[in-house]
Amino acid sequence: MKKILHILLISCFSFTIISCAEINSTMDDISNKYDEFSKESDETEETDAELELTKNSTISEKTPSFRFLFVSVGGKGTILTSSNGTKWTKRTSGSKGKLRAVAYGNDTLVVVGFSGTILTSSDGTKWTKRKSRTSKNLGSVTYGNSTFVAVGNSGTILTSSDGIKWTKRKSGTKKSLYGVAYGNNTFVAVGKRGTIFSSSDGTKWTKRKSRTSVEFNEVIYANNTYLAFGYKGVIRTSLNGKSWTKSKSGTPIGLLGAAYGNSTFMAVGHTGTVLSSSDGKSWTKRNSGTKKDLRGITYGNGKFVMVGNVGTILTSPDSNTWTKRESGTSQHLRRVFFKLME
Repeated sequence: MKKILHILLISCFSFTIISCAEINSTMDDISNKYDEFSKESDETEETDAELELTKNSTISEKTPSFRFLFVSVGGKGTILTSSNGTKWTKRTSGSKGKLRAVAYGNDTLVVVGFSGTILTSSDGTKWTKRKSRTSKNLGSVTYGNSTFVAVGNSGTILTSSDGIKWTKRKSGTKKSLYGVAYGNNTFVAVGKRGTIFSSSDGTKWTKRKSRTSVEFNEVIYANNTYLAFGYKGVIRTSLNGKSWTKSKSGTPIGLLGAAYGNSTFMAVGHTGTVLSSSDGKSWTKRNSGTKKDLRGITYGNGKFVMVGNVGTILTSPDSNTWTKRESGTSQHLRRVFFKLME
């Protein structure tokens, strides 16, 4: 009987030890699992933070509201938008006319075009037609000093503080104006027969000497310099918008659009012409891979995007190698614009 009791006591004691060991083991497992869970949670939080940073830097193609926004305009009221310059979406503009240029300011996108067409949008998706009070073709628009300035045929100049209500200004010329830019507290407008005008407020304009009779198609301000581009490869540069200097492009081809990005000036033109320059003075010809006329170029989200005839869109990270993108349209695209939407 004593032996039986002794055996039972030993069995119970062993069971208790084993049970405690199992409990301790279980607790250790739980502790380890908790540590792993905590680590995974920390990693998840870091990943979420990284994703948030990524979203602030580059927008997913699935995001309906773009933070990075490319806008291209062209014939028959064509407006295309893209978050990355690669995939493009056609928007309803409400216009059947030729659209020529895009600008952004005061939380508003403004598009101008033929027959006095002016459209505005807050996001690039929905567009509203505005009264320009002119029937002249409008070729370019810019924003600066809290003012939109649009220019066009027969010396037309319009200004607006909000993109909605527009006022006609006296330019002092009947020559058509095809480009306008703002920088260094000065607006500069360029156009037919070497025309250049400058203004501090968009209201009063002064004629400047370009020393050429060639038509200017585009003017930009970047890297503390104004650059005007025209037919026959003509390029003029200026630090103040008043005095202009000749720059050799190295080509007789007409230049239609220009941009600056990645420490590089770019110019595009007829028959697929692409030029690049680090200083705006010495230019190098690049291979675009197309013979179609290129009419507009911009830089944003780490790439150059250029557009042209028959819906042509090409992109490049470095201005050297260009990739063709599907635009979904056969219309001639006249300009492309980039804005980091706020």
